[in-house]
Amino acid sequence: MIISKVIERFKSAQLCIVHCALCIVAATLLTGCGLYNKYDRPEVKADGIVRDPVSLTDTLAVTDTTSFGNMPWRSVFIDPQLQSLIQQGLDNNPDLLNAALNVKMVNEALKIARLAFLPSLVFSPQGTIASFDGSKASQTYSLPVSASWNVDLFGNLLSVKRSAQMQLIATKDYQTVVKTNIISGIANLYYTLLMLDRQVEIVSDMEQLTKETWEKMKFMHENRIGYRSTAVQSAEAAYYSVQAQKVDLLRQVRECENSLSLLIGQQGQTIQRGTFAGQSLPTELSTGVGIQLLNNRADVHAAEMSLAQCFYDVETARSRFYPNITVTGTAAFTNSAGGAIINPGKWLLSAVGSLVQPIFQHGQIVAGLKVAKYQYEQAYNTWQNAVLKAGNEVSNALVQYNSSAEKAELDGKRVAVLKQNVEDTKKLMESSSNTTYLEVISAQSSLLNAEISEVTDQFNKMQAVVNLYQALGGGSK
Repeated sequence: MIISKVIERFKSAQLCIVHCALCIVAATLLTGCGLYNKYDRPEVKADGIVRDPVSLTDTLAVTDTTSFGNMPWRSVFIDPQLQSLIQQGLDNNPDLLNAALNVKMVNEALKIARLAFLPSLVFSPQGTIASFDGSKASQTYSLPVSASWNVDLFGNLLSVKRSAQMQLIATKDYQTVVKTNIISGIANLYYTLLMLDRQVEIVSDMEQLTKETWEKMKFMHENRIGYRSTAVQSAEAAYYSVQAQKVDLLRQVRECENSLSLLIGQQGQTIQRGTFAGQSLPTELSTGVGIQLLNNRADVHAAEMSLAQCFYDVETARSRFYPNITVTGTAAFTNSAGGAIINPGKWLLSAVGSLVQPIFQHGQIVAGLKVAKYQYEQAYNTWQNAVLKAGNEVSNALVQYNSSAEKAELDGKRVAVLKQNVEDTKKLMESSSNTTYLEVISAQSSLLNAEISEVTDQFNKMQAVVNLYQALGGGSK
């Protein structure tokens, strides 16, 4: 009964204020201010943002609809040990855990924006004991419940809520960005470890080969007239040089293991891994149409959501030019009425409606709208640049893959030739005095460099696949 009376008085006050504001609303609609507009994606340069990896001038006219970036990461990185490391990183990486907490915090802010549409309730009981000239003390009490409701006729609360929604989406996008970076970072470090392992194997083989050459030259110096000691010294120095290179590679392995351990949230330790030759990566690298980059790349989408948030901030700033309408009601159970003592207590009900129209605010409202518009322009520029940056990264990953594949093929042929050259030079040295020790050492050094280069090219292909997956917005699944 009491609640129904309060509601009736609320409605009466609300109707009075609403009637007073109808003329302002009508004027607002006639002037086309659009306080209830929704964000609509503006034009952005997205055509031809990916360059053809073969042509030097043309852009890539992609027409495929299935993007490599849409593949789940387990379908791209099929090495079971790598998958285990990635999952461990997704579970334990502190940056990703903090990104998830950021989403929760922004979600709470959105809840506040949604609850702003509901009346605020305050319960403030009061009690008084008073005595005049030594008379018996009188006791009065009041148990008031106040409700205040901001009537959102001009879209202020609505635009604030929509802005908070865009912020939540952008925060989730950045969570995806962190996830993508973690997956790509773990994959790159894992492949780096495999590359270093393979290079250690190559250097170890060359270490044995140069040792044999040194021992053979020492034997020939001791048993053949005219074979100088300088040849033995050069062969010995070549052997030590290869050993030093091996020590450096082992240091890099340890550092890479430490970096990978940190990324997956554990103390530095040995990383269980497969072999370099046993890796298998996708070779069909479809990029998808240019506009898909707007939706697949989480950072690009986050930039657009920041733009949408700025759009609604402009709407909020514009709504401040219009009246603020508030309806307040109070229901109190009290034994005080005009100084007389009433026992038992009775209900006291009241409802008040107010309309505040800003007239002069020292230029703050006008300046706030201008600042909001400038921030919108900045957000648009940031979004446009994010789109172009995405296309640039895709282009670089494609050309890296193609050039590394081509170079690896050439280095493979070079390694085959140099292996034969080393064998032939060794035979000539043993059978003919026309072949010097320098030719043998030079041939071995060229073979070592070629084998290291071939492994690096194969690693660059792997890295290009990871970079392309990341550039196309992978890691969301």
